Amino acid sequence: MKQFKRIASLVLIACMMLAFAACGEKKEAAEAEYKLGMGIVVSTASSAENNAQIDATGATVVLDKDGKIVACRIDVAQNKMNITGGAVEADKTFKTKMELGDDYNMAKYGKPNVEGGTVKEWYVQTKAFEEYVVGKTAAQVEAIETKEVNAHQIPVDEVLLNAGCTMQITEFKAAVVKACKDEQGMTFKTSEKFTLGIAAKTAVDSSTKAATAAEAGAANMYSDFACAVVAGGKVIATLNDAIQPKIAISAAGIPTPAEFPGTKRELKEGYNMAKYGAPNVEGGTVKEWYIQSAAFSNYVIGMTASEIAGMKTKEVNAHQISVDEALLSAGCTMQITDICAVVAQAANNAR
Repeated sequence: MKQFKRIASLVLIACMMLAFAACGEKKEAAEAEYKLGMGIVVSTASSAENNAQIDATGATVVLDKDGKIVACRIDVAQNKMNITGGAVEADKTFKTKMELGDDYNMAKYGKPNVEGGTVKEWYVQTKAFEEYVVGKTAAQVEAIETKEVNAHQIPVDEVLLNAGCTMQITEFKAAVVKACKDEQGMTFKTSEKFTLGIAAKTAVDSSTKAATAAEAGAANMYSDFACAVVAGGKVIATLNDAIQPKIAISAAGIPTPAEFPGTKRELKEGYNMAKYGAPNVEGGTVKEWYIQSAAFSNYVIGMTASEIAGMKTKEVNAHQISVDEALLSAGCTMQITDICAVVAQAANNAR
């Protein structure tokens, strides 16, 4: 009996040692390659008498090696300016729909697009759409069917409707597809769990002025967008972009939007920073905006949101440029204050 107990004890000890060994040999998650993309869809169609309006829908996605979405984030900069006597609100401030949260009041004032249904808040519906497209390719997102209800193109799929997304999704689809096809996207590798964030910041440009009978005014609501992938509290991939839609204002308060030519990244050489920009570095040349933007994105990899927000600048030619020679030498010599702020916000928004 004693011999049996001794053997049983040895077997138990051996099993425990094997279990501990197995724990110690637990394999780390394999590193995988991903691509970060961002797309922005801009509309000025809602501008009307005494109201200048720009709706900019931004989407960011992380794609796996097969081109399938593993994460998606969406936000909208819905920027409005009242026009009074030909003058616009020069001190107007803006929040995105996601930032407004419950204060967007879709649940309070929205009309149900599903019989017997209730209207959920915009951010709730948006998050339902973000989850719905995970696992889909650009082609599959583009093929999501819609139907017209209350003059809105809402989803056909009961799965998405039951998830609470019963609002118009055409702009969501278009922005996500653009993000998936982003030719200037950033590839990255990681074995860590990561989060994804998007942000937009809008300011009234200093050239905004009142209209007169002889000269049109301008409602210049310019927005910076950014997206960021965060792992371990640090940015491991990021992109930034900007839009400068033009809306002329008559003395009678009538807005006339110009055709939107594209974002700064999309315009590439057509933005003409290299052609018309003044060098901010002695003896240096001015690179195109999209090249400088990419240099900034590469530079901040490995930084925290607070480190990006706190990047030091110096004034040159009335622009706040970086003080770091590494960034300047990489070709980013333009003003970076707005870019720092929006990239940091995107990292803080990561979820």
